[in-house]
Amino acid sequence: MANFLSFSTLLTFVGCMGLGALYAWVLYGSNKSLPKKTRDILALARTLAVATLAFLIFAPLVRRVSHTPQKPVIIIANDNSISIKAIEPSGFNAKKYENDLKTLAAKLAERYEVKTYTFGDSVKSGLEFTGNHQVTNGTALVNRLNDELLNRNVGAIIIASDGIFNRGGNPLYELNKIKAPVYTIALGDTIPKRDVLVANVNYNNIVYLDNEFTLDIQVQAFESKGESTKLTILENGKQVAEQTIKINSPGFVKDVQVKLKAHKVGIHRYAINLGTVKNEITTKNNSQTIFVEVIDGRQKILLASASAHPDLATLKQAIELNQHYEADLALAEEIEKVDLSKYSLAILYQLPATSYSASSLISKLREQKVATWYIVGAQSNLAAFDQIQQQVSFARSSGSLQEVFPYYQDSFTSYNLQAEALKQLENYDPLQIPFANMMVKGNYTAVLNQRIGKVNTQSPMLFFAEENGKKLGFLIGEGLWKWKLEEAKNENSYPLVAELIAKTVQYLSVKDDKRKFKVYTSKSTFEENERVVLNATLYNDAFEPVNTPEVKVQLKNTGGKVYNYTFSKMGSGYQLDAGNLPQGNYSYVASTSLGEKQYTANGAFFVNAMISEYQQTTANHQLLNTMSQQTRGNMYMPANLLDIANELEKSGQVKTISYEDRRYEEVINLKWIFALILVLLSAEWFFRKRNGEA
Repeated sequence: MANFLSFSTLLTFVGCMGLGALYAWVLYGSNKSLPKKTRDILALARTLAVATLAFLIFAPLVRRVSHTPQKPVIIIANDNSISIKAIEPSGFNAKKYENDLKTLAAKLAERYEVKTYTFGDSVKSGLEFTGNHQVTNGTALVNRLNDELLNRNVGAIIIASDGIFNRGGNPLYELNKIKAPVYTIALGDTIPKRDVLVANVNYNNIVYLDNEFTLDIQVQAFESKGESTKLTILENGKQVAEQTIKINSPGFVKDVQVKLKAHKVGIHRYAINLGTVKNEITTKNNSQTIFVEVIDGRQKILLASASAHPDLATLKQAIELNQHYEADLALAEEIEKVDLSKYSLAILYQLPATSYSASSLISKLREQKVATWYIVGAQSNLAAFDQIQQQVSFARSSGSLQEVFPYYQDSFTSYNLQAEALKQLENYDPLQIPFANMMVKGNYTAVLNQRIGKVNTQSPMLFFAEENGKKLGFLIGEGLWKWKLEEAKNENSYPLVAELIAKTVQYLSVKDDKRKFKVYTSKSTFEENERVVLNATLYNDAFEPVNTPEVKVQLKNTGGKVYNYTFSKMGSGYQLDAGNLPQGNYSYVASTSLGEKQYTANGAFFVNAMISEYQQTTANHQLLNTMSQQTRGNMYMPANLLDIANELEKSGQVKTISYEDRRYEEVINLKWIFALILVLLSAEWFFRKRNGEA
């Protein structure tokens, strides 16, 4: 349909007709050689042709309106999870259900546009009935429908499921976005069956060596009153706990807490098993396997000093506030017996001292490149101190002391300190430092600087440096115990001293990973339906990432099966998507070469069995009914699912929608106008020639 626009357009058309009439009058008004009737016909043809051509010059717009009918879209989605196939109610015929659902789709396709889906741990187009999906994610289905059918005429959604949605939350809240009636087909069995299961296990997946940790195990049992079951826990195949559980109700739930101790560093596999009961519907939910990584997170810190001092107690207490650290104190002769291989950081408190040089310890520190924190005070032997390190030197020492106050260096970024707490520094007592000219050589990073009286100097008090790849820390001054005492005076004070010491220790003790080839998994434990992803990085001698060489990796499970892969190049590194792997323990060895150097890296990960579909064996038809009622649909049993087609037809809710399309075009785009002009001019020419006119 086309409509001319506005009154002004109409006036334009009238004007063009007047122009055409004028042209025709000039041409034929005084022509007496033609019969009047012929002259009138030719004048009319010329008027229309000229008027049309003139009208095209002004190029007015024409509104065109078209209507496009859109058939309703009917969605049919089938739950293809394990629980559907594993737990079938009595009288259920799986083959008949499959044929009926396909028949329903074909019958609806005669009148509507039908789209079919299969959902479980993923959503796929088409209908599948294998019953092999490890989880059921109804929300993923609804989200996909929302994405694909936005602004479409969705007539109805038909979902066949048992109502057990164990991933992605409840789809009921997402269905409202589609605004279409939902018809559900209630699969599964609502009658509880005899079953005992490990419903859930709460635990920390990382624990520290020699610490106790708790497994919080929820045991459930259905229709098993009067029975008993034995709970056993195996660590790497060896039994470590056992408990008999008596079931005293038809719907039995009990939380069992089992305390275990982490005796050995590494990843430990714990199998939690429940003994079976007679006539149990399934035993696949009687066990769960978890993995706990035991780490020796308590790094050892050495506190070495020639003699006792209150600062040592302050340092030790602050270090051990963090359960990951343990401080050992060695005084005088005890220092010579220290095994430095145990320690990640050595704090030399006023060593070398005037009374004790500790030369053997200092020599070992340099050889083994152990991170060191030097604290200089009244007992320090400054001449010897200048000899054992190259970053700080003292000149013109008078042997006396001076008092120096701390102030925070605002540009420090190596670790964070509470901004409000740093204001407390203004009230702290001064530290005592040797009276001498101090010079810091090379680059350093200051945490605290020295304030003498009211003058803020650029001389550092607490600062960090590096020597031959080894981290070094320096504190110029003794008297930390006074700062601690100052905090104790006010119960609202922030424990700044403890935080300052703890973060300094953490910064110095953390070892940089200098490996040139690293391979690591995105996590240590994967579920059976998760894709196993490995990442790799390779560095050249300048520690710049490169990915020109090929990286190969070999995966091997405990059964001896080997998987060979080649990494893909991603950005400046490498990545491997090994896909889904069967349950089990896996180790890997990756290899590559750069120039003439060969590199290897290895590691391990675990793939856990999925038992989510066996955690709930009773169908939730109530949820399915709620989904239908809230969207003006109905719930059907599998035997009656073909009746859905009749209800959709009778309900009147599923209608074809006609979409109106309005658009505006210039008249010059209408091809029939040119045909009209050609016909008019051709007809005029023909009659003129026929009547002897030139």
